[in-house]
Formats: sequence, structure tokens, C-alpha cells
Amino acid sequence: MPKVKLQHFECQYQYDDFGHEETLVLSNSLGTNYSMWDENVILLSQYFNILRYDTRGHGKSTINQETVSVAELGNDVIELLDYLKLDKVLFCGISMGGLIGQWLGIHHAERFSKIILCNTAAKIGTADSWNSRIEQVKNNGLSSIIDGTALRWFTIDYREKHPEKVIQILRDFEDTSLQGYTACCTMVRDADFREQLHMLKVPVLIISGAKDEVTTVEDGEFLQQQIPAAKHVVMEAAHLSNKANPEEFSKYIIHFT
Repeated sequence: MPKVKLQHFECQYQYDDFGHEETLVLSNSLGTNYSMWDENVILLSQYFNILRYDTRGHGKSTINQETVSVAELGNDVIELLDYLKLDKVLFCGISMGGLIGQWLGIHHAERFSKIILCNTAAKIGTADSWNSRIEQVKNNGLSSIIDGTALRWFTIDYREKHPEKVIQILRDFEDTSLQGYTACCTMVRDADFREQLHMLKVPVLIISGAKDEVTTVEDGEFLQQQIPAAKHVVMEAAHLSNKANPEEFSKYIIHFT
């Protein structure tokens, strides 16, 4: 897969031009890589050109810092769009990617026709909870939180019906750079858009999971209430709604107007 040396890191990405008028950017969640979107691309590629990328310190994208901000990760997206000469696109981010999407919509509205925020919140968790997680994985590795991650990401029904898919994404989780994971934990810890959402003037679709205990339906409702032009839908899913039902998830994006 291609890599490009951006200002602060080497970014692995996959850009597929299917000949459509619009391009959709897909931004991964914490502890995953762009392969998390594989099942969604099957349907989405019939309507959009697709740009996927690994966030700093995830997949095969590099990182050389201990902390990172949402502004830095947002600017990475703008730099990648500039490199590929993509002017105005749709952006879909899940969890951590949804925080990046909020920053982009507030600070670079002119580059986005629509933004999809999935399984995310204006403020995710508390400083104490993120600091505890950072300490945990620094001392014991990512494998020490893998069971809890599986419980947060997938419903019991999904885990029973698709054990091989759960194993694969958890394997990718364990392979994530520890430095990349903890640096992006600091981004999630510090990002807070509760007082800025009124500045997000791009049309927004919010997708929540009914069984998501990390970023709840109530978090999605708050986003809808605060963003000027927002629609909110709820799926039968835990934290990774795009994996729970790839076809339903993708159709929400395709039919969002």
C-alpha cells in the first residue's frame, strides 16, 4: 500500500478512484487500522471514490512523539487531501476518527460537503480514565486490555456469530504501536468540543450504537442538538457500528442528504 511522507510522519493510505464525482474519506478508531473498513468499502465503492488512511501510530503509519493533539491529527487529513489534490470530500470517522471529524468540520468546513460522526462524542471519557488506561498499557502492554476491548467493541451476539472477525480485529489491535496508541489516547483525553459544536456548519450525520457503553446514544443526541445541521440514527451495535452491520451502516452514508 502507498505511503507518503507528510510533515510529521509517514502516512499509509489507500486511495481508490472508482470514477465517481465524490470522494469519501474513512478515518479509523483507536487501536485499529484502515482495514477496519474493508466490509464497508464493498458497498460504498459503488457510490464514492474511497480514501482510507492509518492515523499516526496506527497500522503502518509512523509516529515519533509521546502525545498528539486533535488539531495535529486533523491537519494530517488536510495535508493528505492536498497531496492527493482532493478539494472537497465527505469525511467519515469512527470514535477517535469522529473527534477528528468534529475538528475538521469546525476548522476546515470549506473542504467537506458532509461529515459522518460514528460512535463518538463531543467529549469521550474522563482524564482519569484515560490516564489509567495509558498507565495500564505502558506497564502491561495492549494485550492486558484486549478482553475489555472486545466487550466494548462488539455485542455478545456479534462475538458469537463472527468469532473469526473479532479475532482478526483484536489481532490488529495488539499489533498497534504502543507509542501510537498511548499518544492517541492523550488526544482523546484532551479533545473537548462541547462548547464549539455550534461552529460546525457542515451537514452532519451521527451514527450511534444502541449498546455502545463508550459513546452512548445520549452522546449522539447531544451532538445532534448542538450541531446546526445534524441527523442522528441509532444502530443495533456496540462501539464499532460499521462492523456490526456493514450494509446498514454503509446505506446510512449513501442515503444521507
